[in-house]
Amino acid sequence: MSMRHASFHIKLTTASYKGHSCYFLHFDSMNDQNMLVSAFPSFKWSTHHKLYYVLKKHKPLHVLFSELRRVGCYVDYSEVISKRTPVQAAVKKVLHLPELALKKAKKLDQFERWMLEKRLSKNTITTYIGVTALFLRYLQLKRATEINALWVQRFNHDYVIQQNYSISYQNQCINGIKKYAEFCEVDFVLDSLERPQKPKKLPIVLTKEEVKSILDATHNTKHKTLLALLYSGGLRIGEALTMQVTDVDSKRGLLFVRSAKGRKDRYTLLSTKILILLRHYYKQYQPKTYLFEGRNGMPYSNSSAREALLKSVQRAGITKPGITLHTLRHSFATHLLENGTDIRYIQELLGHKSPKTTMIYTHVSNDCLKNIKNPLDEL
Repeated sequence: MSMRHASFHIKLTTASYKGHSCYFLHFDSMNDQNMLVSAFPSFKWSTHHKLYYVLKKHKPLHVLFSELRRVGCYVDYSEVISKRTPVQAAVKKVLHLPELALKKAKKLDQFERWMLEKRLSKNTITTYIGVTALFLRYLQLKRATEINALWVQRFNHDYVIQQNYSISYQNQCINGIKKYAEFCEVDFVLDSLERPQKPKKLPIVLTKEEVKSILDATHNTKHKTLLALLYSGGLRIGEALTMQVTDVDSKRGLLFVRSAKGRKDRYTLLSTKILILLRHYYKQYQPKTYLFEGRNGMPYSNSSAREALLKSVQRAGITKPGITLHTLRHSFATHLLENGTDIRYIQELLGHKSPKTTMIYTHVSNDCLKNIKNPLDEL
């Protein structure tokens, strides 16, 4: 049964978690949960509530609803709506969009196939389909017959800004519509549309001692090997989960990272310790194709890896907020910098296109900051 034509039932509730307003997802069955969570990286696991959740600021209700409906979900959000007070309801002017016409829905399916052929990532395609569907429904509401810069500006004002959606979501909308215009071979310029800059936040970084305590608290061999590999190679979770057994080059002491972000292959470090751990793991699990396999020989799921990390963090007694699988990659880069590794080599190991991206680690490196003399001490 394909995800696209499956039928799932999800109930949404809302609550505050770690100081953030969230939507919590209640699944009818564990099987439904496992199938869906692997398709939505934005779903996070709450060890306190024992439920998956998504931050409201990252996924407005209509976007979450649209994405879930596209994979065949029946979404019960009555409890979310009932919790809105009259004051809250008055804050936003709700724009009721009509259902997408059949002709436009078929065009949207063609757009999805076109993006697949362009090899855009699954997450990007899902986002672009969601925001473009909203834009097309807005055009139907306004009885507009063409796509142009003026209608994009009006949609941006009437739908995104008036309803106070995030800067990140606003940029996603514009990028998705531009991609759809490219698909439709419609040429227009959006120079007059001001694109707000997203706030630049520094990454969360663990100390070496904290990384060690997390690995020591991970008792499952597969989980320990995966987390250690993410840190020792500075890998993105998607890169680790699609890594094949043959990508481990033990003779050269390197890991081959295939078709990473930007479709670029690269090599990264393979430590002696991780090689010992990998050999022990291989003897126990004997993976066939993918280094970390789940059911039926498919890649291990993102959600299972995320859950394993959160449990280990909890067992290690680390209370630092915002720790994710990507935190291990940030920590790898920061620790290399603190060890004196040239930032150009770190850029290559991480697979960054621009050195500007790698430079962010100079802002979180303790050693770099400690070596700067405070002018007050010289008075």
